[in-house]
Amino acid sequence: MIAKQVIYSGRVQGVGFRFTTRQIASGYEVNGWVKNLPDGRVELQATGEGDEVRAFLAEILESSLSSHIKEHEETSIPVLTGQRGFTIVR
Repeated sequence: MIAKQVIYSGRVQGVGFRFTTRQIASGYEVNGWVKNLPDGRVELQATGEGDEVRAFLAEILESSLSSHIKEHEETSIPVLTGQRGFTIVR
């Protein structure tokens, strides 16, 4: 199991970023969440088997969201416990 935090910047709020990310997550065995940050960026945390998490994050970058992402910063974090499914945090 691995866990990743990714901070996306660019025009990532107000474009369906969180909704699309949740839809993409439904195709993978990942748990976690995505939320808007006050400074206009989006934060994502995902936990799962390494291949699943890596494929999920790669699909985000290859999806229609890619045109909105200017930068992304990926960090390994401690594995999230108690999280089931992938949700949007408001």
